[in-house]
Amino acid sequence: MSAQVYAIVRTGGKQYKVAVNDILRVELLPGTKGDEVFLNDVVMLSDEQGPRTGSEITAARVTGRIMQQVRTKKVLVFKKRRRKNYRRRQGHRQNLTELKITAIQ
Repeated sequence: MSAQVYAIVRTGGKQYKVAVNDILRVELLPGTKGDEVFLNDVVMLSDEQGPRTGSEITAARVTGRIMQQVRTKKVLVFKKRRRKNYRRRQGHRQNLTELKITAIQ
């Protein structure tokens, strides 16, 4: 019985648990559809030898392919102070990159 190989990577200020063939959405990365992206900030790596962190995995990196650049649904921010005639409305759409993980090295 073989252990599942996975890694925990950090990108865009967040951490993601990834395995080969996973599809995940991360904050916007430069590139276009079909480009290869390397995620070098690997926090943890788990394989046949078990989980490893720190100086044991300094050379580890995760490779992914950009599937598409997308935007999320609009989030509305509404501020109001009652009886002061103060109303402010602001919207935000986050840009995301959809990645397919191709390799963990």
